[in-house]
Amino acid sequence: MASRDVYISAVSRTPIGGFNGSLASLQATKLGSIAIESAMKKSTVPVEAVEEVVFGCVLPANLGQNPARVAALGAGLHDTTIATTVNKVCASAMKAVIIGAQTIMLGNA
Repeated sequence: MASRDVYISAVSRTPIGGFNGSLASLQATKLGSIAIESAMKKSTVPVEAVEEVVFGCVLPANLGQNPARVAALGAGLHDTTIATTVNKVCASAMKAVIIGAQTIMLGNA
């Protein structure tokens, strides 16, 4: 079975703020929604083509059972979109990219 090529069509990230700074009132899921919306605006991929969201989250406490799902729905993705939250502390985002790429390469998305 041949693997599929993977391309990054757009990127966006949450802003970086200081502890208890100007972003303290926003939950990580809201910041994630904003980042997803931003990436979708930059991308040529239509919303209906997004099959899965893999979301790195360092501190998921008090964010519910699946912060990736909350962020995806908040960004306007369909309720059928699969969402996976990755918690690998400082390497969460990198691991999310790796999992996403592997999922595509294996033909699972």
